[in-house]
Amino acid sequence: MNININFQLAKLNEQLSFLEIEIENPIVKCENAIDIILKSINIIKKVVIKNSFKTDQEEILFFKEIKPQFTSKLIYYNMVYKIEMKRPNGGNRILKKYFHNELLKLKSFFDNELEFYQYYRSGSTYLDYKYFQRGKFDIKLALDNYYFETDTTFSTSHDFKVAQILANDLLQLYIENKLIMTENKDISEKSQRKPNIKLMWTGSKVALTELLYALHSQGVFNNGSADLKDIAEYFEHIFEIDLGQYRRTFLEIRTRKTDRTKFITALNESLIKRMDNADDII
Repeated sequence: MNININFQLAKLNEQLSFLEIEIENPIVKCENAIDIILKSINIIKKVVIKNSFKTDQEEILFFKEIKPQFTSKLIYYNMVYKIEMKRPNGGNRILKKYFHNELLKLKSFFDNELEFYQYYRSGSTYLDYKYFQRGKFDIKLALDNYYFETDTTFSTSHDFKVAQILANDLLQLYIENKLIMTENKDISEKSQRKPNIKLMWTGSKVALTELLYALHSQGVFNNGSADLKDIAEYFEHIFEIDLGQYRRTFLEIRTRKTDRTKFITALNESLIKRMDNADDII
């Protein structure tokens, strides 16, 4: 029996690998994959129902390690299909938020199934006779409702959970790759939007220092969390200017006898004058 099933698994993997190479559209790919996997599962189901397991260990091995390799692929492609179908139209920011939310769903499953997840990942076996043998379910093990609707000749209480764990591993990689692609696209688009001209600061260093402190005081960078030193270094980099001992410069600005905000005041007056002139034109 195992020889026939192993052949079916190898055949399934080969067919899915072919789809991954030949079909680019993820929705079409998933539709084809699901169809192939269902046929493959139907074949091994007939083999299992027709033939009896020779030992309890053979039955446990099948439902703990072999069957989940088939059903995990079905779960994976079905989840990818849903993700792609619900994928929002919008910019990279919207897509990144969408994929991050999908990762949170995977974490939610992990949190809800933490006890069994730890049991399975640790390689434990002491509950295998309950988890992976047909008809040996224990209501105290917090069974999912779907178990009571499954075909008990081809299902145990926890073989589907193993498949979900394996599918989630694959899905996490899929989503993380999508996030990387979106991030790279975002970086590429930003690099393409670079200005064609280079702006140089032609005002005084004192004026730039005054502006630097004003912007930091207003908390306009990173919701007010940006450090003064980081802003100063950013200005120096962007404008290719050395502000020198800007803290000492600020001390001198503070001790001015008249108009301590000389540059900011000049900015305010210039902008108001421009607005007034614009009103006259209108």
